[in-house]
Order: sequence, then structure tokens, then C-alpha cells
Amino acid sequence: MHTRTVFFVSDGTGITAETFGNAILAQFEFKPRHVRLPFVDTVDKAHQVVRQVNHTAEVEGRRPVVFTTLVNVEVLQVIEEGCKAMVLDMFGTFVRPLEIELGMKSSHRVGRFADVSKSKEYHDRIEAINFSLAHDDGQSNRDLEEADVILVGVSRSGKTPTSLYLAMQHGLKAANYPLIPEDFDRRQLPPALTAHRKKIFGLTIQPERLSEIRNERRPNSKYAALESCRHEVAEAEAMMRREGIRWLSTTTKSIEEIATTILQEIRPERLEY
Repeated sequence: MHTRTVFFVSDGTGITAETFGNAILAQFEFKPRHVRLPFVDTVDKAHQVVRQVNHTAEVEGRRPVVFTTLVNVEVLQVIEEGCKAMVLDMFGTFVRPLEIELGMKSSHRVGRFADVSKSKEYHDRIEAINFSLAHDDGQSNRDLEEADVILVGVSRSGKTPTSLYLAMQHGLKAANYPLIPEDFDRRQLPPALTAHRKKIFGLTIQPERLSEIRNERRPNSKYAALESCRHEVAEAEAMMRREGIRWLSTTTKSIEEIATTILQEIRPERLEY
């Protein structure tokens, strides 16, 4: 059971409010109920939010917490004055003090993505996502010279989600290739990758965890057997050491942590945020 309801209220997608709010909430040992309320860009919508927040407060007998990233002062005023909740205005906390410190007004743009679809960065990000999808799991060898990074590792070691995260969050063209028994028999990287060794980054994982993950997909198969997992992981790590490939274990790391480590290592000249 959740112990408190937390609302994320924004005049845009609500992603900024939720990301920042969750980072703060992670410091506390409790399980909140999350409610995202995006596109609250009129006074009428703000009154609807107030009714929803106050109804929750009445039903639960506890003040909800409201994180906001609202630019419109009138909309924000309705929320701050009407909600029977703890309201945390992120723009008020950070943007307005910065305006004073920098001696300039912020753009007060409504929503991070208000005009992003027209920008070159947006189109580059879409291209990166398309590239990563086309080069997932070794599907294509074409245009690998365009890749910012090429992830290698045994099947189910986290290559696909990491590739997509790097593309979606940072606009990087990330290909990924599985290391398979045929590669171990040859004691060489897949032939298509040899010319791009400097772009390669390896992912590994503890065999026990790998067996658990594979059993969810193919229960009681040789593919998921612990001995098979131990053999593949040992061979993959040995290959990475022979080839001088940078690598890390994904066993206890989140996708965000894996991606951050990769970014620190490859240090691409361009990064999207």
C-alpha cells in the first residue's frame, strides 16, 4: 500500500517535474502513489487539478505532495492557493533566483518540448533511435562507421535497453552485437566489428543472474542453464581482455548507471540532453 500521493503538475509533458521529483523522493523510505498531470496550461485546468488534489487529501486523510513546473503565473497561483497539499514549485525555487543572479529574465518557455520538433537536435535524436533499432542484436552491418558506440556481450546482458537509452536520452547512434559460441570457437570478435574496435564497449553479467533472466524467457532450456551461462560469460570476458575492450558488469547496475559509465569512457564530442 502507498503511504502518500504525489502529483507532478506541468504545462508540458511533466517529464521534468517527475524526473526531478523522483530524484528527491528517492531519498526517503516510503512508497508514494504517482499521478502525472501534464498540459495544465489554463486556469480552468488548474482548477481541475485543485479539485483532484483536494479530493485525494480528503479521501486519504493526508496532504498530498505536488511538484510543479508551471510557467504561467496565474495557473501556478491557482495551484498554490487552492491545493490542500505541500506544493513545491521547481521554477520558483531555481529559475527565479537564477534570474536575479544572472541579471536576466528566463525565456519562460512553456514545456521543454514546445518547439523541439523543429530543431536539428530533435531530428538527430530520431535518426539515432532509428539507427539503434536497425543495428539491434547484430541485425545489420551497414553504416557501422556512423556508430558512436558498439555494445557487445552475451545474449541478455543489457545491450538492447542500453543502446536505446543512449539513443533516446543522448542522441547517440548505438549499435549492439551478441557474442555467440561461434565467436568463442574462433576466439575472435564478429568480423564486421574488427574495423571498429575503438568504438566497442563490452557488457558482462554474473552467470547466476544471467540464468535467472534467460529462464524467464526460455525456462529449463540449455540457453538458460547455469553451466551454459557460466561458459558464455567466461568466454566473453576472456575475449574482451584479449581484444583490449573496455567493459563493465551490468549485474547490479541500472540502465542509467551503465549509460553514464559508457559516456565517461567514450566521451563523444556531441551529446544531447
